[in-house]
Amino acid sequence: MNTARSGRPALTRPDGTPLRVLVVDDDPDLAEVLSGALRYEGWQIRTAGDGASAVTAARELLPDAVVLDVMLPDTDGFAVLRALHTVKADVCVLFLTARDAVEDRIKGITAGGDDYVTKPFSLEEVVARLRGLLRRAGMARQLDEGPRLTVGDLVMDEEAREVARGGELIELSPTEFELLRFLMRNPRRVLSKAQILDRVWSYDFGGRAHVVELYISYLRKKVDAGRDPMIHTVRGAGYVIKPVTP
Repeated sequence: MNTARSGRPALTRPDGTPLRVLVVDDDPDLAEVLSGALRYEGWQIRTAGDGASAVTAARELLPDAVVLDVMLPDTDGFAVLRALHTVKADVCVLFLTARDAVEDRIKGITAGGDDYVTKPFSLEEVVARLRGLLRRAGMARQLDEGPRLTVGDLVMDEEAREVARGGELIELSPTEFELLRFLMRNPRRVLSKAQILDRVWSYDFGGRAHVVELYISYLRKKVDAGRDPMIHTVRGAGYVIKPVTP
């Protein structure tokens, strides 16, 4: 298995080149520490200390993800986010905020941010959140992942991000795709909610395991609708995908 220097499975862009991440924070020490942790993943990193330089750096780097502080000396992170989306509409954004109010979290997500962490935070948490965001958005792949997975008549092309059952294409959201990928990479193996949360969302949802149940139900409506079921619940243990027995 190919791994980053951190020991985790290495993530790259789909074409195999390093992921590009822009770190925006007016605290140079914090920006340097964050940049070092992300470079350790094998990624290409740029930093910016204010909103104007962040937009300039984004135009040059065309980042896959941005780690963006909400409070900046010349503007706020929400205004920077709007400008970033004009540079690269599909960029993933992880907000850093010292604010702990629910309203601020909601404002960040509704403004188009993908996730947030509240200061103080651990570097491991930031890296895990970014890895999860990039995978769900289809901007990253593990170097050891093969291009095609097959379970019965269900086929997933990982590079094209296409799924078909019995030759019929199935439209999936990024998170649904990652959940199905995890199931298909472990056929006939019962996966617990904790394992799924850790692998698909990349961090603990604070006990909100119902999110797994919700997305399993979404998958069933798309993968199993009108067909013999492939996704099964093992009561008290988790979920399993297996081909239909003739």
